[in-house]
Amino acid sequence: MDHDQNFKNLILDYPLQALELFAAPEAQSLLARQNIKITPIRQEQLKHRLKDRFRATDVPLLVDWPDGQKEAIVFALEEESQSSRFSIHRLAHYCLDLAELYNTQRIVPVVIFLGSHSRQQQLNLGGEKYEYLKFWYLFCSLGEMSWQDHQHSNNLVARLNLPNMQYDKKHKIDVYAHALKGLISLEADLNKRAKYVDFIDIYTDLSNNEMQNFKVKYPEEVKNMSNFASRFEQRGVEKGMKKGMQQGMQQGMQQGEAMVLLRQIEMKFGKPSKHTQDKVENADCDTLLLWSGRILTASSLDTIWS
Repeated sequence: MDHDQNFKNLILDYPLQALELFAAPEAQSLLARQNIKITPIRQEQLKHRLKDRFRATDVPLLVDWPDGQKEAIVFALEEESQSSRFSIHRLAHYCLDLAELYNTQRIVPVVIFLGSHSRQQQLNLGGEKYEYLKFWYLFCSLGEMSWQDHQHSNNLVARLNLPNMQYDKKHKIDVYAHALKGLISLEADLNKRAKYVDFIDIYTDLSNNEMQNFKVKYPEEVKNMSNFASRFEQRGVEKGMKKGMQQGMQQGMQQGEAMVLLRQIEMKFGKPSKHTQDKVENADCDTLLLWSGRILTASSLDTIWS
């Protein structure tokens, strides 16, 4: 699943609300002012040498005040679906590159973690006498936030992310419903509604049975989403097709491995008997791989099976 792209779309569609949720300490004072402008800026940083690999943040946002009442500030937002992949050194590089590229010291690094956050939060460089660089960042750990604290929020980004927050499994349908309610009440654009129903679907991942229970428990939400019924039917069809494709691929792999093993047996021990052929054709993929390894050193058919 491409979480990065999902969150890039979310931040670009709702930059103000994204900053209010993900970078609250900085955003509360800055964004309370009127007449601000938020602009996505280039992700790829300039290379020092052309053969160097480029570095890119997920979504850098430039916040400025057209009337010049404050100096512009850059928010460098990065989403991490797995906290183990996060590198504070890489983030520091990003921010230094942005500072150099835009000739500013007003950079706010922000990291969005889908799960919990247990990574290094501060980087200090120095010697025995002085500290020469101190770097840290704002972070938002969605998996550690209570969905109930945001279930009635007027921030659409928060409502869409209810499925990514902490909740008991028994509340899964309620989480889905409150995310949908937020989308319906806070987003008037029908195209964006359709787009972010997908976002809610992806991160809630209701089973078909849970979907049916949702339809019974929240008929008004189903009614409000005029295309929900067709989406539900299509989702069921897609799930069935996906399951069928997976089964077909697995069966095809099993058949191919069986054919290869039977060919190896014929080349080494002669044409296999009907009993051997049935044994091979009815074996699963893991067993066939085991037997295919054994045949390389087997002195007889019996040593393949044992």
